Amino acid sequence: MAKKLSFFDRLTGSTAEEEDAFSEEEARHITPTRSRAAPAEVEDVGEAQLTVDMYETPSEIVVKALVAGVRPEDLDISITRDMVTIRGRRVESKEIDEESFVYRELFWGAFSRTIVLPAEVDVDMAEAEQKHGLLTIHLPKINKDRQTKLKVRG
Repeated sequence: MAKKLSFFDRLTGSTAEEEDAFSEEEARHITPTRSRAAPAEVEDVGEAQLTVDMYETPSEIVVKALVAGVRPEDLDISITRDMVTIRGRRVESKEIDEESFVYRELFWGAFSRTIVLPAEVDVDMAEAEQKHGLLTIHLPKINKDRQTKLKVRG
């Protein structure tokens, strides 16, 4: 069964196994080439897994993800009380001829990530912003100790 590559692995074009396979000596001998031969076909591996940072404060859970190159309207964020899903697509502009590439390491295509939250959140009060390619989602926690008095109508 093939291991699903993380967004970072697809973004950088490397995996831990690949890094272990090369010695330092071999790495020094790798140089870029400018071959005018037909470029290798890029394997379509489907949807990448978005890498995230998540932390919590006493009042909220914050999720951060790098989404550089993705317009805010191309992001889809779904939230339930105990889970958040982020989906998007980074679209490559077709302005550059394939044969012109010396390096081609950036990830283009669909990505997603579903995260189980460590506490229940107030879905209606959640906010998301994107600034300089960093998506930040603020998820206020539900106060389970909060009480209210109900008046009985008669």
